[in-house]
Amino acid sequence: MSKDQALGFGMMVASIVVILIYGWLVFLSEYSLLILKLTGFVAVAGVFGILAWIGYTLASTPPPKPIEEIEKEIEEELKKLESETQKTTTVEEGKPSTKTT
Repeated sequence: MSKDQALGFGMMVASIVVILIYGWLVFLSEYSLLILKLTGFVAVAGVFGILAWIGYTLASTPPPKPIEEIEKEIEEELKKLESETQKTTTVEEGKPSTKTT
């Protein structure tokens, strides 16, 4: 049995044990009302905790730049690169050849 299969088998057994214990606590123990209240609280707290985290993330993240601004920056960078390339080729063309034949 590979390591992943053993881990999967262990998770399956643990889950079945938890289901059985939870079923016993809910249906056969004197703490059934408390267990149901705890289950409901954990479920509601989990859902609204996730919603609070999403809200915090939305509130604290700066808005993205507009597409027009990004396009403008890209065009400026392209113009800079083109002008630098033209300067480089002009300088190289103006140099005398150092090759001897």
